[in-house]
Amino acid sequence: MSRSEFPYEVVDVLEIEPRGGYRLFIRFSNGSGGEHDFSEMISEGGPMVEPLRDLSYFARVFPDDGIPTWPNGFDIDAIKLHFDMQKAGELRRDAAE
Repeated sequence: MSRSEFPYEVVDVLEIEPRGGYRLFIRFSNGSGGEHDFSEMISEGGPMVEPLRDLSYFARVFPDDGIPTWPNGFDIDAIKLHFDMQKAGELRRDAAE
């Protein structure tokens, strides 16, 4: 598959800011950013997600080499997250909140 056929923009996460509940503000390397609710991911569960149900633990997210990561090693693909947020209309350019 050539780069022009790749459906996702290649981005890294630069900043993550907890916004209460399971919401995070995320700023990407292309200058876009926005708020995303991770409640659905949390409700799906699983052994790596289980600790994230605790809101204080969920808020301990940090960007590790451009990828949203929690202390237990659980992470989220930044490129797919950007695509999902873009599709949901959650992104703005030059988001410097």
